[in-house]
Amino acid sequence: MQIKLSGHHVEITPALRAHVNEKMQRIQRHFDHVIDTEVILTVEKKQQKAESVIHIGGGGGRVFADAIEEDLYAAIDVLVDKLDRQVLKHKEKAVDQRRQGASLKANF
Repeated sequence: MQIKLSGHHVEITPALRAHVNEKMQRIQRHFDHVIDTEVILTVEKKQQKAESVIHIGGGGGRVFADAIEEDLYAAIDVLVDKLDRQVLKHKEKAVDQRRQGASLKANF
């Protein structure tokens, strides 16, 4: 999985980059068909925002999530939690569709 990390009004330090890479590995562990991820970190006054778009292979499309917290590391953690739930939901839908399709073919 390729991770593109950018920041608006924030410098991307090696520690931030390492934290994002470490957290995104959880998503890759749960679902292998993630092609690439774009993460944007933004600082606006007292709000820290993290948003991401994940591109899923096999005609899966995209998954988007964002999180706003007072701490940038907390925003990244919440963002990854949201993405993980969405990716697992997408994976379950794909598995269910395959199972239903197989049972319909067997009946005919």
